[in-house]
Amino acid sequence: MTDKELILKAVEAMDNAYAPYSGFKVGAALLSEDGRVFSGCNIENAAYPAGLCAERAAIAGAVSAGVRNFVKIAIVGGKNGEIIDYCPPCGICRQVLSEFCGENFEILLYNGETLKGYSLKELLPHNFGSDELC
Repeated sequence: MTDKELILKAVEAMDNAYAPYSGFKVGAALLSEDGRVFSGCNIENAAYPAGLCAERAAIAGAVSAGVRNFVKIAIVGGKNGEIIDYCPPCGICRQVLSEFCGENFEILLYNGETLKGYSLKELLPHNFGSDELC
């Protein structure tokens, strides 16, 4: 799957976002090593901490299907579903990605015109992993 195709899957996922409070819709498309794509969208809740980010929704779907190995994720987002800027993953999502993905895992961001790619290590240089557990 090309990067552009993965971005388009993320855009499709964004259309399903449930964002009645912020109006900020996010879509993610997670590519597994076996070529499957798991999509996720953000899901808001009136009790704000109970919401779910698109990236974590995609990871949850993949893990629930028994998939644990991933190549890259594409993420898009914007107010009222309009993509005009990059939408990098929040800190919690970066940490969750680090649970399942290596430091070279690729994160693709798209602003409606230009695609940028980052490694997980670039966006989360000092993750908290199993080595830190006593």
